[in-house]
Amino acid sequence: MPDTAWFSEAKFGLFIHWGIYSLLERGEQVLFREHLPPSDYAHLAERFRPSRFDADAWAATAVAAGMRYAVLTSKHHDGYCLFDSAVSDYTAPKTAAGRDLVAEYVDAFRRAGLRVGLYFSLADWSKPAYFSGPERDPAGFAAFVDCAHAQVRELCSNYGPLDVLWFDGSWPHDDEAWRAEELLAEIRRRQPGVLVNNRAILAGDFDTPEQRIAASAAGRPWEACLTATERWWGWHRGDTQWKSAREVVHLLCRTAGEGGNLLYNVGPKPDGSLPAEFVDSVAEVGGWLRRNGEAIYGTRRGVSELITLGYMTVKGSTAYLLVLFWPGAELHLSGLANWVRSARFLADGAPITVRQVGEHIHLTGLPERPPDPLATVITLDLEGEPRPSDWARERLWEGDAARMRAWAEQ
Repeated sequence: MPDTAWFSEAKFGLFIHWGIYSLLERGEQVLFREHLPPSDYAHLAERFRPSRFDADAWAATAVAAGMRYAVLTSKHHDGYCLFDSAVSDYTAPKTAAGRDLVAEYVDAFRRAGLRVGLYFSLADWSKPAYFSGPERDPAGFAAFVDCAHAQVRELCSNYGPLDVLWFDGSWPHDDEAWRAEELLAEIRRRQPGVLVNNRAILAGDFDTPEQRIAASAAGRPWEACLTATERWWGWHRGDTQWKSAREVVHLLCRTAGEGGNLLYNVGPKPDGSLPAEFVDSVAEVGGWLRRNGEAIYGTRRGVSELITLGYMTVKGSTAYLLVLFWPGAELHLSGLANWVRSARFLADGAPITVRQVGEHIHLTGLPERPPDPLATVITLDLEGEPRPSDWARERLWEGDAARMRAWAEQ
């Protein structure tokens, strides 16, 4: 099995939804949602000439944001491919773009030191056989699946070592219809180190809750994929409610505090440029990470209750308090079983006075207002590896009524 360690340490990635749908400026699913004639929609490929697409600029934005990996839609549900394919002419190199956009992305992001991932939709709204399925069109659907497998082989063979293959669109067909075990075996043979997500029917290597933050119940690696705007993944001129840098930092703190990654999405414009609102926001997030990244990268989920203040991450003998809701001049923490040796603000190293009585930890002499308006991180140097008090072991009390009754009787 591939090594998931880098993924669990990365914490922050860039998701990019881009294709000919961007020309219509109404999101990535406009073909299906508006019931457009597929034959008319396909003509967009002859208008898609992304003159301002600069993969190095994209990569620089990701680096400035503190992101460690990226995932680009090589083919979305509409069937149009950003990569060259021997089994399709509905591709960027063979239409107006005249370029292998995946190749440019892969090369640029690798040059920037980022891990590289590719999204591939099994669904294809340009193929009637996809809708017919194996029951109504066995031969057509078999040929359609053959094509999908061939394109996955091309992605695995033509772009060097990949770090992530991010599948989507398996609905409504099952793993047998997609020949999922065969597909995964072929991926493992061609790309033994690649991580595969859980959306090609089979479980894969990591989970991908969408538009929500939800830790894996099975303890598997996971990432929450969220949009930078209110709703759409692809460029939508009317979807203008951009998340602020503060909101993104809070999302990042929450995902890290619960042990996962944040895969944060942008939909580039038709010309290939990234929206300025996105670039400016994530640059501010990157500044916060340069001050506080130690509390995010390479950490594990917090070990005890911190919900009234924010979230906790841990690493070695250190607990990081990601304080989203500033308490004022004194911060009270309970639930850690360790003795606190010292405390400090992570961003500038300024020491904090600690008073501890058993599990009750008091940090005093704090400013009334939060030192960092995005999120303030406090570092606790502990005796031993962070461990919770019994009552705080699993985000409160694991349903142990007797233990909590004894507490209530104090």
